[in-house]
Amino acid sequence: MITFHLNGQPHRVTADVHLSVLELLREQLHLTGTKEGCASGDCGACTVAIGAPDANGELRYHSANACIMPAHQLQGRHLVTVEGLADDQQYLHPAQAAMVECHGSQCGFCTPGIVMSLFTLHEEQHTNPLATPFSPERLEAALGGNLCRCTGYRPIRDAALAMNSIDGHRPIWLDATLNDAQDNQHEANPDETNSRFHQPRQLNDLVRLRAAHPEARLVAGATDLWLEVTQQLKDLPRLIDTTRVSELQQIEQGQDASGRPGWWIGAAVTYARLEPLLESEYPTFAHLLHRLGSAQVRNRGTLGGNVANASPIGDTPPVLLALDAQLRLAGPNGSREIAANNFFIDYKKTDLADNEVLSAVFIPAPQAGRQLKVWKLSKRREDDISAVLSAFAWHLEDGCLRDVRLAFGGMAGIPARARGAEAALEGNPPSPSVFEAARQALANDFSPMSDVRGSADYRTRSASALLERLRLVIESSTHAQPHTQEVMLHAYAH
Repeated sequence: MITFHLNGQPHRVTADVHLSVLELLREQLHLTGTKEGCASGDCGACTVAIGAPDANGELRYHSANACIMPAHQLQGRHLVTVEGLADDQQYLHPAQAAMVECHGSQCGFCTPGIVMSLFTLHEEQHTNPLATPFSPERLEAALGGNLCRCTGYRPIRDAALAMNSIDGHRPIWLDATLNDAQDNQHEANPDETNSRFHQPRQLNDLVRLRAAHPEARLVAGATDLWLEVTQQLKDLPRLIDTTRVSELQQIEQGQDASGRPGWWIGAAVTYARLEPLLESEYPTFAHLLHRLGSAQVRNRGTLGGNVANASPIGDTPPVLLALDAQLRLAGPNGSREIAANNFFIDYKKTDLADNEVLSAVFIPAPQAGRQLKVWKLSKRREDDISAVLSAFAWHLEDGCLRDVRLAFGGMAGIPARARGAEAALEGNPPSPSVFEAARQALANDFSPMSDVRGSADYRTRSASALLERLRLVIESSTHAQPHTQEVMLHAYAH
């Protein structure tokens, strides 16, 4: 049984473990305004808004792809669909009114999802005084996950820019049901004996469930896992939801076992929540998140999920390898820390025991003079899977490269460092001859495979070219004046 609010009204429904929010809306609740376009979280036609309490207990809305969101994760949440925005079908929400006024709808299939993305953008600006100021860049980020096949983005953009000044009406229940929606999150979890979906609230309960059900799959944002249901039609035997575990939702400043200062990022922290910290400390890493996926994906996907998934083309693991990140694994016998470099063993195989869960990721604080560059190659610039991803960290000492880390995704069965190329650079000046030796060593570090995203030859050549790009960046920065250097580094980071 799932208890939640839908467009201002309480609902209780029974759902199978495989039911998505989209299927719940269309097939059980007969709300067909939310469309299915791709069933993989790419097109945004199924975009809905999810209201959840923030740290202060205030309800905040974020956009999500209903096609890849498990229905059970609605427990205690407020689900808003396009049908709920117009008050008594008479007064349009500003997002709807702006789309009408600016002629933003063409064939109409993608329109409900676009309206819902604009709704969450409007609500963020309306209710959160600390929200990112409205700008063309903010608008692009909000609509980046909505595909309009009619190519009518100009009037859609006009509507977005106009909605804050256009005459519209917010439904009263957006504010009136805050307390009701929050109270639902404290209701009992689905029965552990009869249900195949579990939603623990504490880490010890998560570990206990993990040990009791080793066949279960852990689910957080479901941005990758749910494709096994929608694309491969797999039967997932049992799911354990990590998104309500309080310890996995924390971002804490602290130290790792070696005493390095930094931040412990809970495994269920979403990219959207992590982004402000990275913008401040590692802008290059933050920029990668915008190429990792759309706003809908970043609102749901988690750093821990990207790591534990152990995909060789996952975007964040190479960066964590370059930063010498640490991972905290929790099991029945307590927690242990392991270097991210030792976590990935083989394709989709990690050091995680059957009765353990990844609970947190440690990102060290930036060190003075140490540089980080991250470059991603993919067929589309945004919202696409990597063909090759490189993450390079180093610093210059007396004109020589020190503590060099060269990490790649897409070059092997696991995210991995290029040990031979690192050794060729370590302790040497960043000269063309030194980098030529590093590129020759890199050819022996990896034997990439060919697939739909790139041939082995393409990946080998691309990785070599990225090393040359690194040399040019270092050469430019070392010869630039201090002010020019800052500008150039910022430009290369983006």
